[in-house]
Amino acid sequence: MNQIARTTELDAVEQAARRADDERSIIYTDKAPVPLGTYSQGVKVGNIIFLAAQTPVVPGTNDIAEGGFEGQVHQTFRNLRTMAEACGGTLADVVQVTVYITDISKFQTMNAIMAEYFPQPYPARTTVGAATLARGTLVAIDAIMAAPR
Repeated sequence: MNQIARTTELDAVEQAARRADDERSIIYTDKAPVPLGTYSQGVKVGNIIFLAAQTPVVPGTNDIAEGGFEGQVHQTFRNLRTMAEACGGTLADVVQVTVYITDISKFQTMNAIMAEYFPQPYPARTTVGAATLARGTLVAIDAIMAAPR
């Protein structure tokens, strides 16, 4: 690649990054669990919203949901729904989720519960078996959603 083409390519990348910074906004709601670390609950860049992993923490009490795996999965999806609503949307606006579960044998249970919260067509999804999650929880779910129009 010649130097002029390379410089033009780098300029385009730099301009895109600058536009992304100009279009970036932080999503926060006190109706969802408060972040445990140095991260935002959500970040909107242009028409895409990135939602940090939700866990089965009950907003307001900071307690982990009761009811074992199923109770934790329900609470996690409720928290994710709350975050989607804080963005002005619904779970129907979610285009991709990543589910982390500590017991992959519970995959079908999680799958059935997810169907209670998401309308068809379902978002793209990756499910990952995790050795351990924050605070000893059994599930965590992050998502990417399209900004509501």
